This record gives sequence, C-alpha cells and structure tokens, in this order.
Amino acid sequence: MPFIKVKTSCPISKEQEITLKSLLGKAIELVPGKSEEYLLLEFEDNSRLWLRGEYTEPIAYIEAAIFGNESHAGYPDFTAKVSEIFRDVLGIAAENLYIKYEDIPAWSVGSQYIDIRMFR
Repeated sequence: MPFIKVKTSCPISKEQEITLKSLLGKAIELVPGKSEEYLLLEFEDNSRLWLRGEYTEPIAYIEAAIFGNESHAGYPDFTAKVSEIFRDVLGIAAENLYIKYEDIPAWSVGSQYIDIRMFR
C-alpha cells in the first residue's frame, strides 16, 4: 500500500484536493504494481515551510512511502508526473517541490501483515 503525505505552504481548496487525489491516484500507477485502489493520501496545507531562507513562494514537501519496490522502478516517471500535477493544480514550481521516498519492507492493513520477505 503506498502512502503519500503532502505538505504545502499554500492553501488547498476542497476542489483542488479532489483534483490532487484523482491525479495522484493515476500517477501512482507509474510505479509497477501500485494503484489508487490501495493508495492512502494525507493533505496538510498552509504549513510554515521555508525554502532558501524565504517564505514567499508556494512550496510542497511530499513523502511517498511505497511497499515492495526496492529497485525504485517507476520513481523517475512518478516524480516527473507529480511535479507536473503540483505545477498545474497549485502553481508550485518544480524547484520548490521536494519528494522524499521511503521503502516499506513490511506493512499491515487491518489484521493482515505483509512482509516483503514473504515474496522472495
């Protein structure tokens, strides 16, 4: 299950949030084996993010935690698509968008425990 956490320095309207949700749901498909069906999203707007000593331009910090993709397949395409999405929806320039990737070796959904070692 991928989890994408978004922090922005600008406000996100409900309409923009729904648009982001839909577009990120499509973008995650660029990572092999991932889909919106299992995607968990969190949006936190109006965060106090400072970049290069300034607090003037819209900024986004994104954490993408992804299970079972140690080779990082699809990450370059996903990165490019996310950059495009945030530029188009929130006007955030690519140089003001930071994405942190986290490899998840084990995950639980409800009472189901999944460990990457189970698939080796």
